[in-house]
Amino acid sequence: MSERPPREIRAAGAVLWRKASREPRIAVVHRPRYDDWSLPKGKLDSGETVPAAAIRELAEETGFRAVLGRRLRTVRYPVAAGTKTVEYFSAQAVEGAFHPNDEVDELRWLSPEDAKDLLSYRADVDVLRAFTALPASLGTLLLVRHAKAGKRSEWAGEDDLRPLSPAGRRQAEAVRKLAPLFGVDRVFSAPPSRCWETVEGAAADLGVEIGVERLLSEEGYWPARARGLSRLLTIVSGDCRPLVCSQGGVIPDVVATVAEHTGVALPLNGNGQVPCKKGSVWMLSFHPTGSDGRPVLAAADYYPTALPAPQPAHA
Repeated sequence: MSERPPREIRAAGAVLWRKASREPRIAVVHRPRYDDWSLPKGKLDSGETVPAAAIRELAEETGFRAVLGRRLRTVRYPVAAGTKTVEYFSAQAVEGAFHPNDEVDELRWLSPEDAKDLLSYRADVDVLRAFTALPASLGTLLLVRHAKAGKRSEWAGEDDLRPLSPAGRRQAEAVRKLAPLFGVDRVFSAPPSRCWETVEGAAADLGVEIGVERLLSEEGYWPARARGLSRLLTIVSGDCRPLVCSQGGVIPDVVATVAEHTGVALPLNGNGQVPCKKGSVWMLSFHPTGSDGRPVLAAADYYPTALPAPQPAHA
């Protein structure tokens, strides 16, 4: 009888921060069950995405509503039931107040250095170091490839009017749920219906109109590539968190170009190319301004899908 593989317990956490006069303040929590000081985190619920779990756990443990930023680190360590894998994010506190609860009896807002001294675990200190490696306040752009549409061979109309398939509609609903976790406040789309339909739910929730961006479509981008890149940087300029839906012939070039400008390393696929699956999301973090006055890429995270990952079955 073969041995059962070790169980993976998936969890999510964050460096929860808020603005202060000189440097951000970091939330460090005390858990009476373990008598330790740690960064807030917790296990995924069934059918939950990692970003959703991070936001929920922050609310449950700290009492604060937050918006996510860049991914920081993945931490793995053995537990009695197998291996725990924790994905950590940067997360800015928006509103709320701490009240002692079953999991956390004390919360302290500390400078990064004081937080490092208080944290009980080296892994948490390493996560905090990843957070302080870049400024806390970065611009955020969610760049989404449209969800799955019906096959071209089975569509008699104009290709730009080809609608989402049932699988694509599920992907679009997942993008709709992901958008508020990152604080999206504006929505843009290339003209094809399949792009528009991918983000219309997110726009409806915000009560905003979708900005139509022809320069970010395959037909509009390549004849005027420099203008398309400039338009994307204009969209991300200022104090906003836009969601932009484009196409597979555009997104890899956009991401590679803005990354090459500052030497940001990208997660590549098995062929060494910039990945861009249908319904996937690039979360791009930008310094507000570079030497030319335009936003400059600081970090890039790729989400192959906004849908929850299937949970492994264990007998």
